[in-house]
This record gives sequence, structure tokens and C-alpha cells, in this order.
Amino acid sequence: MYKYDSLPKEIVSQIEYDRKSGKENPFAFKDEKATRRKAGTNDTPTLFRSNFIRDVDKILNCPFYNRYSDKTQVFSFYKNDDITRRSLHVQLVSRIARTIGKALNLNLELIEAIALGHDLGHTPFGHAGEKMLDNIYFSHTNRHFAHNIQSIRVLDKIFPYNLCLQTLDGIAGHNGEIEKEVYTPSNVCDFTEFDRLIEDCYIDQNKILSLNPSTLEGCVVRISDIIAYLGKDRQDGTRTKVYNENDFEKTVIGNLNAEIINNLSVNIIKNSYGKNYIKLDADYFADLVKAKKQNYKTLYLNKSADVEDTVNEMMNLTFEKLLNDLTSGKENSPIFTHHVAYVNKSHYNKGNDYLKEEKCQIVVDYIASMTDDYFIDLYNHLFPNSKLKIEYKGYFD
Repeated sequence: MYKYDSLPKEIVSQIEYDRKSGKENPFAFKDEKATRRKAGTNDTPTLFRSNFIRDVDKILNCPFYNRYSDKTQVFSFYKNDDITRRSLHVQLVSRIARTIGKALNLNLELIEAIALGHDLGHTPFGHAGEKMLDNIYFSHTNRHFAHNIQSIRVLDKIFPYNLCLQTLDGIAGHNGEIEKEVYTPSNVCDFTEFDRLIEDCYIDQNKILSLNPSTLEGCVVRISDIIAYLGKDRQDGTRTKVYNENDFEKTVIGNLNAEIINNLSVNIIKNSYGKNYIKLDADYFADLVKAKKQNYKTLYLNKSADVEDTVNEMMNLTFEKLLNDLTSGKENSPIFTHHVAYVNKSHYNKGNDYLKEEKCQIVVDYIASMTDDYFIDLYNHLFPNSKLKIEYKGYFD
């Protein structure tokens, strides 16, 4: 028997009354308060293009945005068009967050900008690829790699789009691996403080875990990230035959993707309407934590859902080869022709020389930007005689 919660009548009545009377949410972030690094530019808002609409447009047109479409969400090495890739995930996060945000009368354009940009720094092969790249980068520089921090680098450094602080702050603090019963906005007030927080994350991994959005809109995206993948990953698990529905214990939030999305969204709206925080009931939060642990046991730590051990060796070899090519100035190497030239050609990077960046960072930027298939093709191009091979599970296997 499926379970779909509904909003309490008193909350529905309050929302309807507030809408009819034109009441604004005093805790919603106002577009006119948006802050950019560079003022007085073409980014000045107009009647039909607000600050955060401009940010959404910039993110959608980022050269790396297309690459979402072939990056692993959970399951790598499957030829299966029905399995979620990161492109669908960010759309689901945006849709869920906008649904909650509309009910709470928040800034939907800020929500969309954060949601669409939040995973731009993600590596090929999902979180497994992220851990591999972090280990490699740290071994060379004593600095850490994290996909949310790399997303900031993509949108603020590699392609300096002059995005609003509130958009960047929401992306940096989106960490969907850490769930909270109550999400209260932090107080990041300017770019000086924001830049310090980001730099700290390269040095200390614990700083990455402590980041928190400074707006309610960012908090909504953060919890929506969990809502978006919790049930959808289970749905993908059935398609890869990693598990069946009976493998999961029944919870108050439901087991199916549709139940989980509806019930958590309803509970958030019920507890958060008119408040300066985003909150879940204690039993719903406990079951969210429980459901996530079940996902780890059944899906994420299942060998079928993990990338093959071979990829770790391939990534190490690829990193060292690209770093050597970059250091020696081998201009016919893909690190130059496919990456450095590509970044330098960007309209938004005119006047800047990307090659002045630290070399390990350039290689990290390149690998993090890759799709799964591109990485494998690049490896085969760099090492044509290698015995390391990847086998995909085909449509008819």
C-alpha cells in the first residue's frame, strides 16, 4: 500500500490567504540584494532579466554544462539509457527545490541557479571518481579535491562569470551527503569571507563538511539534493538488477521514488512555512537517515554499483601523463589541444592566461571536467597498448 502525505488544512489555508493578499516571505532572498564581484558591468539587472535569471543563463551556457549528460550518477559502465546520469539529477534537484520554494514563497530564480550549477565540478565515475582524484591531487600538493568546491572553481575561476555571491555560496554549501533535521542559513556576507572559506576547504576536508548555505534558497536546494537521489537511485537499482523493492525496510517517508519526493516535500513545507529555517519532523528525519543508510548498504557499497578497480590505476596513469605533457610543453597533447586551448578561447576568459595556473590544478580541472566515455577514450589514446580495459554491461547482457 503506497503512502502519500498531504499538507494540513491549516497550512493550505494560510498559504492561500497569503497569496491572495500578496504577502511576501520576509526570509526570502531579494534579487536587488544580490552581490557580484564586479559591479557596473553588463550584469546589471533589467526588467525581464533579474540577477539570478542572468546567473541561470550563464550556468546553462557554461561550456562544461553539456558534460552532465554522460557523467555517472551512481551506476558506471552500463549501456542503459534509462539509468540516471548527472544531467537528469540536477534537473530533478531543481524541480523538487522549486516546488518546495514556491510553496514557501522563496526566490525561485536563485533556487534554479544553485540547483543547475551545483554539480558542475563533478568528476567522471561519480563519487568514486571524486575520491580517486582527491587522493591523486593531495599526494602531489597536500590540497584536497571536492566536487562542490570544484563547481565554484568552474563558475568563478575557469570561466569567471561574475556570478552572484548567493548563487556561488549555495553551490558550495550544497553537500547532499550530510543530512540535517534543521537547516538554518549561515552568515556569509561578502566575497572576502567566501574566498577564505573556499580556500580553507582545499587545506582541510572537515571545512568542506562544515559549509552551509547563507540563504533559505540554498538550504532548500541542499535538502532537495538528498530527496532527488534517495528514491531515484533505488529506481536505477531495479533497472540494473542490483536490488528489488523488498530489500528495503518500510519507512514513514515511503520506499518508492514518488513517495519519498512527495512525503519529504510535504513535511518540509509543513514545518518551514513562514519560518527562517528549513525543518523536518524528527521521525521523518530519522527515516531519511535510515533510508540513506539502506541505500549505502544495498546500492552504493554494492560492487555492481561501484566503478571497477581498474579505473583507479587508469586515472593515476592519466594524471601523471598529462602532468608530464603540461610540464614539458608538449603542445600536441590533449591537455593543450582539448583543455587549455578550450578554456583560453572562452569569451569570458579573454585577457587571462590559463597556463599561469598551478600545473596540478590544471590537470585536475581537465580530468574533473571529463565525461565517463571521454576519460576512457582519452586513456586509450594516451596508452594504446595498455592491458587495462573497461567492460560495459550491454543492453542484451
